[in-house]
Amino acid sequence: MGHIPSSQTGAGVMSVLRTDRLCRSFGNLVVTRDLSLEVQRGERHIIIGPNGAGKTSLANQIGGQLRPSSGRIFLEDVDITGQSPDRINRLGIARTFQKNNLFPNLSILENLRLAVQARRGHTLNCVRPVAHYSAVLDRARELAAIVHIEGEGSRLVRHLSYGEQRQLEIGMALASEPKLLLLDEPTSGMSPLETQRMIELIRDLPSDLAILMIEHDMKVVFSLADRVTVLYYGEALASGTCAEVQASARVREVYLGMAG
Repeated sequence: MGHIPSSQTGAGVMSVLRTDRLCRSFGNLVVTRDLSLEVQRGERHIIIGPNGAGKTSLANQIGGQLRPSSGRIFLEDVDITGQSPDRINRLGIARTFQKNNLFPNLSILENLRLAVQARRGHTLNCVRPVAHYSAVLDRARELAAIVHIEGEGSRLVRHLSYGEQRQLEIGMALASEPKLLLLDEPTSGMSPLETQRMIELIRDLPSDLAILMIEHDMKVVFSLADRVTVLYYGEALASGTCAEVQASARVREVYLGMAG
């Protein structure tokens, strides 16, 4: 199984997420190979790599949608390896997907209210008006502001642009009050303007929130990343700051297309 890496890295800094020699295979196809990485509190850690590198498979293992073949995953000091997605969410990992999971016929605030209620364990009372749940509604409005869609809470989700729906999806993920936010290609399919808005949204998220993000747009990567890990056939080819990764001849050769 391998040793368990310490939760302390550096001068008293605790890792929010750690993977220890994570492996996943489908028969002879290995999609994650001996992968160890860490995400610190408040860090924006971005995973990049060519198609088929194993990025989404890694996210699925962290989020509980896919069980690792071997290795371990820790959220702080809690071993979450192989736990269900619901359990992992309750422990502190919130995830967005490339395809959103919104309620199109409900409003922005109704979507956020339902997410807040799910976190707080509130059940609907058919007699008591929803408006009486003032704390829940206040939190829904706060989340709308955090993801830059305040003042538009009555709009139905089906009338939102694609970019606005992705913003709302992040708001619903934040309703679970996560320690780690796992974002899978949050700017995929967006226009340049929508991409810039998403960059600004992520940049403005609470500074103590750890973010692990899969991304293909290098403008987004270089705008946001504190640390970048490059996956290549399921292995970590390189990990470091943007400058360190750019300086790697091997990364330039196999991914950035700048051999030499």
